[in-house]
Amino acid sequence: MNPPSNSTLRGSAVGLFLFDVCEEVKLDELRTILGARRLGVGLKHAAAEQLFFERPPVVETVQIPGESQAQVRVKYYDYGVVSVLFEFPFAGDWPDLISLSSRWISGTDLPTRAEEIAKERVARTRAALVNPYDTWLSEDYFIFFMREIGGNPAAAQLLHSCGMQIAQVVRGENAVLSDDERREVVQSGMSYYPNDLAVLGWNAAFVYDSLAGSETTMQLLEYANSQLLEFRHYDDLLTRELAGVYDSLEKNSNFIGRWRLPREASRLQTVLLDVTELTERADNAIKFLSDMFSARLYRLAANKVGVHDYKSLTKEKLRTAEDLYRFLIDQFHQSRTFWLESMVVLILLIELVYVFHGKM
Repeated sequence: MNPPSNSTLRGSAVGLFLFDVCEEVKLDELRTILGARRLGVGLKHAAAEQLFFERPPVVETVQIPGESQAQVRVKYYDYGVVSVLFEFPFAGDWPDLISLSSRWISGTDLPTRAEEIAKERVARTRAALVNPYDTWLSEDYFIFFMREIGGNPAAAQLLHSCGMQIAQVVRGENAVLSDDERREVVQSGMSYYPNDLAVLGWNAAFVYDSLAGSETTMQLLEYANSQLLEFRHYDDLLTRELAGVYDSLEKNSNFIGRWRLPREASRLQTVLLDVTELTERADNAIKFLSDMFSARLYRLAANKVGVHDYKSLTKEKLRTAEDLYRFLIDQFHQSRTFWLESMVVLILLIELVYVFHGKM
């Protein structure tokens, strides 16, 4: 069904770009450097105060010459992620929004501009960063917030009349989608009130809500993408470490080489402890107490962007690393036991030689 002719859309288009820049950000030192504010915790509805960050990120606003309409915000998370957000006002109709989504998702210069801003901010705040990385992993996500829709439709009515257009926005497609794909997209729609709606995809979302409500959704989507970025980092780190240990085992497969295994085991154990601590800190950065809607919205967002997939991969590699650590220790103990037994036998042989030599 075609959308009504009066379905004028007003809101904003957000490009969210996240970078994994270091192992940890010392937020107190960062605030001193930037004179920046902490992230507010006032969220969507009456129970929203029950959702809060364990260590609230630091937020600063950035002014970009020549971009008077764009609002640019940089956010620093204590577990080493920096996000750069561009927000542009939007007014138009469905074809305009679909076209904008398609252009942004298929390719835009915003990621390059965001990385330039992130590099400049990291260079300025390096004193507050622990173990800065030379190479950054990155994630991006696009959110199209509509705060006014002609006719003020309820969420159910909006999905019924404009489900295809919403699906095109979320997928970044100019072409009309199949009914199966449309149903796949809109089935992830969630509402708290009759007149709000969030439809989430793996790299974009359509949100119909008030300014306060859309801020809540944006925070949760940003947090989910920061989690994805962290688990990608841990997965990559464990992959490299495991590959290094396997190479070491091949090089030190001889009997003497096994005496080097404790060093490899110690290094692997250090990585295990570090990754476990960091994953727990990142995983528990935000708390949901009685705000069940925000908790459900976060779980949906995390599932859509792939947090659970990378979290499972990380946990699997942690188990592999733990098994490998025990194997390294067992191999060393076996080698040490063999050498000790060999020394005992050698001492006995020497004593026997002296005994028999004395009788001759």
